[in-house]
Amino acid sequence: MAETKSGFVTLIGRPNVGKSTLMNRMIGQKIAITSNKPQTTRNRIETVLTDDRGQIVFLDTPGIHKAKNKLGVYMQKVTKSAMKGVDLILWLVEPDEFVGGGDQYIAEHLKNIQTKVILVINKTDTIPHENILTTINAYKDLLDFAEIVPVSALRGKGIKDLVDTIFKYLPEGPYFFDPDTITDQPERAIVSEMIREKALQALSDEIPHGIAVMIDTMHDREDKPICDIYATIICERESHKGIIIGKHGSMLKKIGTNARFEIERLLGCKVNLKLFVKVKENWRDSEVLLANYGFKNEDDE
Repeated sequence: MAETKSGFVTLIGRPNVGKSTLMNRMIGQKIAITSNKPQTTRNRIETVLTDDRGQIVFLDTPGIHKAKNKLGVYMQKVTKSAMKGVDLILWLVEPDEFVGGGDQYIAEHLKNIQTKVILVINKTDTIPHENILTTINAYKDLLDFAEIVPVSALRGKGIKDLVDTIFKYLPEGPYFFDPDTITDQPERAIVSEMIREKALQALSDEIPHGIAVMIDTMHDREDKPICDIYATIICERESHKGIIIGKHGSMLKKIGTNARFEIERLLGCKVNLKLFVKVKENWRDSEVLLANYGFKNEDDE
């Protein structure tokens, strides 16, 4: 019998490059939320891919960017921590003709890391196939990459090749998780993020960075297959609260309806979702509130 392979693989890259979409695609299930807004991912999220070759534990991370508040500092600590002690790093880039300042910054950081790096050129569905070579030429000399793999996470192109390549570089070893495990995230955390995703998608650009979602209560009814969920959307300004609620509650209803559909698919039952909105000014710069909302540094624990 062939020895199984197993290892930890971290996904890094600039904000909005498609890390969460790629991870969801590789494991074949939506766990990490996605949107076209930068900084959608705030915490490290572990997901697990298991097949007859072995097990890959993916670590999705916040996009690497210059921190503007304590939440941003926390997010960058999360990303840098997730690059330590792993077996492989996937660095996602977009199919550009030249390397921008953000990717130059990432390349400089990776030069000090001994872990093998696979360069993943995502969003190849947005350019002619022959232009992929231009991106390869622009990036290939930045680092001594183990491999360069073009994919389209959105369209599912190149995903099998990427997973095959990852297994090629993983060490032999036993599973880290039960074969049925998909993620380390508790259901409450996934539900919270699903609500935030729908808010990100519905709200204008200046508001999403300033929101968080707290699950107040979540329990199954004893007499019916229904899950009651009460959640609060935290925002930073009274004016933002009005926008989130919308005229006659229309925006909050839209967020709740869209979120309920996804949550019901996750939980496999009917969901009664009640949303509330609360203002906590400058919560992104409050260490106490950040900890209350689940953004707690590992070295603080």
